[in-house]
Amino acid sequence: MTAALLCLGGALLLWPPGARGRRLAAAPGRRLDLTGLPTGRGGVVLPAVLAAAVGLVLSTPVVAGLAAACAAAAGRAVQQRGRTAAGERGTRALVEALGVLVAELRAGRPLVDATATAVDGCTDPGTAGRLGPVLRLGEPPPGADPALVRIAAAVRLSARTGCSLAGVAAAVEDDLQARLRAEQELRSAVAGPRASGTVLAGLPVLGLLMGSGVGADPWRVLTTTTPGTVLLVLGVLLELAGIAWTGRLVRRAVTAP
Repeated sequence: MTAALLCLGGALLLWPPGARGRRLAAAPGRRLDLTGLPTGRGGVVLPAVLAAAVGLVLSTPVVAGLAAACAAAAGRAVQQRGRTAAGERGTRALVEALGVLVAELRAGRPLVDATATAVDGCTDPGTAGRLGPVLRLGEPPPGADPALVRIAAAVRLSARTGCSLAGVAAAVEDDLQARLRAEQELRSAVAGPRASGTVLAGLPVLGLLMGSGVGADPWRVLTTTTPGTVLLVLGVLLELAGIAWTGRLVRRAVTAP
């Protein structure tokens, strides 16, 4: 059983993307994951399968199931943080690219040359892939950020009337910079509650270590007796619920307008 679970985890890690996944990864402007970590279902299922296999080797099936649930929750949290960090990197890259675009346009360079300079100097490949078509065609990609929609509208207006694009691009750049500052202030404000939640989440593990240190052997009680197993399941479920609720409150505070 353990060997089967390990093989399944390896297969999920090495499974090639389907045709749709390859098309999305190759599409212009599609953000690529450069962290080297599994994404999508693999980033959640793979840690769960491996944790379940380890739990079966070291303990009981109940512990294996709880370990899988905890690993899946941890994988989902890592993915969420990765998406947040990637979004911030993309916004910062867009601000820099717009700054270059504004400087080039105000220096009198044609839009084609200014676009090429801004896109080539963009530090995020996904942002560069989305910004280039917007500046060249005046059409935002599906589900584009409101900033790109505004830039696309400005490009179309500039092409029809001949008005300057630099003013609108500068306004969008200022808005994005203000958004980044606000998000940074919100993250700083919730850093304390987030750290407190992390410490509280680790207290049960500390309690187990302290109990083992005084010779009480709480792990044996939790895994080999019926009352202990019931308490272990309830404790892990409450722990996961508390972590999820705390994370939801923090995310709502950070993304609040």
